[in-house]
Amino acid sequence: MTQLADTPQPPYYAVIFTSLRKVGDNGYAEMAARMLELAAQQAGFLGVESAREDVGITVSYWADLESIKHWKANAEHQQARRLGHEQWYSAFKVRIARVEHDYGIAE
Repeated sequence: MTQLADTPQPPYYAVIFTSLRKVGDNGYAEMAARMLELAAQQAGFLGVESAREDVGITVSYWADLESIKHWKANAEHQQARRLGHEQWYSAFKVRIARVEHDYGIAE
C-alpha cells in the first residue's frame, strides 16, 4: 500500500486494528488481500491505510457506525477473524474512533 486513503470531509469513522503476528504466513497474505478487496465492496467503506514492521497497524475508514457493524457481520470477514485468532495473531486490538478533523498535504 503506497498511498494514503482519500477520505471525505469529517466526520467519518476509523477502525484501528493493531496486531502482533505469529511466525509464518499460513495463508495470511492471501486472506489479507481478499479482505481488502471485500471491504472495498462494502457500503460505507472509504479507504484503508496499513503498515507493518514489528507492530502491524491497519486503519480502515467508514462513513458511519452502521457500515462498520455490517462489515463485522460479513460472513467471509468473520471467517478471516476466526483464522486470525487461531493462526495469525499472538495479540491484537481493535479501536473505533470518530474522526472530527483531518488535514495534510496531498501528493
